[in-house]
Amino acid sequence: MPLRLVPPREGKTPNYYIRGTYYGVSVDRTSGTADRAKARKALERIKADIERGAYTPKGGLTFAEAALSYIRAGGEGRFMEALSEHFGNTLLSDIDQATIDAAAHALYPDASPATRNRQAYTPLSAILKHAKVDFAVTRPKGAQGEVRTGWLWPEEAFKLLDAAKVVDPEFRVLLAILLYTGLRLSEALRLKTDWLSLEEQFAFIPKTKNEDPRALYLPAQLIVELANHPRGLDRPKETVVRFRKNGYLYGMLAKAKKASGVQANFHMFRHTWATWMRRYGGLDTKGLMGTGAWKDEKSAARYQHVVVTEEMTRAERLPIPGAKT
Repeated sequence: MPLRLVPPREGKTPNYYIRGTYYGVSVDRTSGTADRAKARKALERIKADIERGAYTPKGGLTFAEAALSYIRAGGEGRFMEALSEHFGNTLLSDIDQATIDAAAHALYPDASPATRNRQAYTPLSAILKHAKVDFAVTRPKGAQGEVRTGWLWPEEAFKLLDAAKVVDPEFRVLLAILLYTGLRLSEALRLKTDWLSLEEQFAFIPKTKNEDPRALYLPAQLIVELANHPRGLDRPKETVVRFRKNGYLYGMLAKAKKASGVQANFHMFRHTWATWMRRYGGLDTKGLMGTGAWKDEKSAARYQHVVVTEEMTRAERLPIPGAKT
């Protein structure tokens, strides 16, 4: 039987299947699309692959094999266990948008779109790209989550630092690093003493969340905080602070918040740094991007609202009682 398109079956799959034989090679796989024209193109690609000997009759890699290859190549292993248990030896050729959507809902039924995107869609997309699969994963609506830009006024931040010192002097150092560098919590916890030079007011992060290195300027106040580190910094190849991302660390923040009356989470220190750089440091959106803290302009532009524009100061010209307009 020659290769042909099998229409979608209600309750089974929304996509066309490609079945039949071409030059003696048997094919039985999804086209990955519910669009007949696109499915026809997928069929023609399979024919071309068979003609040049690049088609594997068994369907190629399984998900488990592709995931292992991805991790061995240095890929992120987080969230991989659940995906591997779900897909197992499913052929990559049988994974399409419908199966990805179904997997995300099955694995994280009560999660937000942002969580499903981070823990299912993103790693799946990375594995498919690593395996050179010509298929673009469509993310769920709301995948980017809610944009949060809460920040602290200086007096709030300083109260929180003072409370943190009472909880643990070294915890204050950690919060000061977050406040005056804009580092993410995970990056600050990995910061090593060898990456600092107090004399040059310089620090270096070899690899950030964005996979890029980042140079840091250490302002005078942070130099003071680091110079007064309770355990000192003469500890080669050790992390600057001894903490790990766990319940104990979050418990210390809870104590500091209760004592100071200031509500904040660790990521708010990054927002505070960016806000202060905008309000008090005079940086515009391009200036914030120039710090290396963000890759895209959209992320840096979220802090535009914290500065009153020159146009807004024209409000001084508005009519007031008893004055001539």
